[in-house]
Amino acid sequence: MKKYRLLFVLLLVASSFTSQAQKYCIIDSKYILEKLNDYKNAQASLDNLSKLWQADIDTKMQEVDRLYKTYQAEKAMLSDEMRKKREDEIMTKEKAAKDLQKTRFGYEGDLFKKRQELVKPVQDKVYNAVQKMAQSRGYEIVLDKAGGITLFYADPKLDKSDDVLKLLGTK
Repeated sequence: MKKYRLLFVLLLVASSFTSQAQKYCIIDSKYILEKLNDYKNAQASLDNLSKLWQADIDTKMQEVDRLYKTYQAEKAMLSDEMRKKREDEIMTKEKAAKDLQKTRFGYEGDLFKKRQELVKPVQDKVYNAVQKMAQSRGYEIVLDKAGGITLFYADPKLDKSDDVLKLLGTK
């Protein structure tokens, strides 16, 4: 799949060169980010926070495991009412631990929000620097080779989306 995507991007770039010569360059955003202290500090902060949250979740899950083992050992001696009470307690604590895990690490959870807060400003700074460099040096297209070739910046005058919409009769 990556090969097809790369081939598509290269064909797109090649076809654009046949219509008119365009100036382009390639960057490695991962390499750039890894060289920035702000990014390193943000990553370290996220790693520490993640470890702290994971340790808290692990502690809660160990407590659930301990309660379950105790319950299994005493199950034969408990009345039906006490069994039900212990099972409910175990299930409640397990659900709380899983809910906490989802809150911390789930989609748009606390880690995601913290990453947005700490890393996004650094990424925006890199984007703005690339855009400034592209405009000052006359690059119309900037490709990013980090994680496969992707379009990182394109001169807005190259965007022909409105022309396509006109052809479709929607604009």
